[in-house]
Amino acid sequence: MKKWVTTGLLTMVFVTGLVTVTGCSKQNSANPVIASYAGKQITQSQFYKQLKAAPTSKTVLANMLIYGAMDHAYGKKINEKKVDSAYNSYKEQYGSQFNSYLSQNNFTKTSFKQTIRLNYLSSAALHDQMKPTTAQLRAAWKTYQPKIEVAHILTTSKTTAQQVIRKLQSGDSFAKLAATYSVDNATNTSGGKLPTFDSTDKTLDSTFKTAAYKLKDGQITSTPVKTTGGYEVIKMLNHKSKGSFAANKTHLTNTVYGQWERSSTVMHNVTSKVLKQQKVRIKDADLKDALATYQQTSANHSGMTK
Repeated sequence: MKKWVTTGLLTMVFVTGLVTVTGCSKQNSANPVIASYAGKQITQSQFYKQLKAAPTSKTVLANMLIYGAMDHAYGKKINEKKVDSAYNSYKEQYGSQFNSYLSQNNFTKTSFKQTIRLNYLSSAALHDQMKPTTAQLRAAWKTYQPKIEVAHILTTSKTTAQQVIRKLQSGDSFAKLAATYSVDNATNTSGGKLPTFDSTDKTLDSTFKTAAYKLKDGQITSTPVKTTGGYEVIKMLNHKSKGSFAANKTHLTNTVYGQWERSSTVMHNVTSKVLKQQKVRIKDADLKDALATYQQTSANHSGMTK
């Protein structure tokens, strides 16, 4: 169900490979031995050279520089309690399956939390660089969706979700089925009810929100909704009216920012600007082009203004 903004996210990469170099036998404090085999030694410089040759080395360096530059520029603006809360909400949602979820997505607990934090850093950079115009807010108003309240049943397979839907169509209680089938430990004992949310909510998968907003009060999705967390069955509890433009200006501003955060082009340009402002430089010739795509990006922010 939950999915953080992917544009600009730090991608954690694990470099693997067989080191086959033969080391010298003399220890050097400037080039320490880090491993040995059959009387041979592998030095730090040899290991570094091998890692540089790996296909993922430039991605790893780019990730380190992006996170470091973002943190230096906007780290003090981040509410660390929100980062902790977002991390803990994932732990609560997946419960005993949390470690499995991390493993399947090539995360450690540290790297996963760092990825969440980068979302907040990227958002802070976006808000600093760009401000919505009245015209953009008016455009957002045409498709604006108010806050809604839903209940859901999160399953790990499409087959289970289909079974749940059949039982609901036969008259079974949504709350009882949530308690029996939902793997969302934060909601399965309370009828599957989620806190109210709108289209700008960053803790919910976009496909989840799209499916939810199509429902009227009392309606249930007729087919499983595939999200990053599994397969969802959603019931609309309260689909509120839209209201007026003036009353929803704050929500509309958040909507525009949400659209920008989901735009790979916008967030790419935001990241590029931060890297330039932080004077990021790569001295190693072999890794020189690790940030090439960001250095070549246009300064044009698609008509968005500060």
